[in-house]
Amino acid sequence: MAHFAELDENNVVKQVIVVHNNELLDENGVESEQKGIDFCVSLFGGTWVQTSYNATMRGKYAGIGDTYDPIADVFVAPIAE
Repeated sequence: MAHFAELDENNVVKQVIVVHNNELLDENGVESEQKGIDFCVSLFGGTWVQTSYNATMRGKYAGIGDTYDPIADVFVAPIAE
């Protein structure tokens, strides 16, 4: 299963959903993040980025309230106050 984070206009994570791997397969049977994003947008609209439950991509698993930094291509936890 793949996980995708929905971002608000400030790149803050609003929700994280699970998408079946079959939805990520391109015409050659290769997983594509863009196919997953397109699937999420077709269902919900919005802006989506893939995240990894095992934190093997983008620094950490995205959680609600985390911020996505598109320059560094990582999710960042909110700063504790």
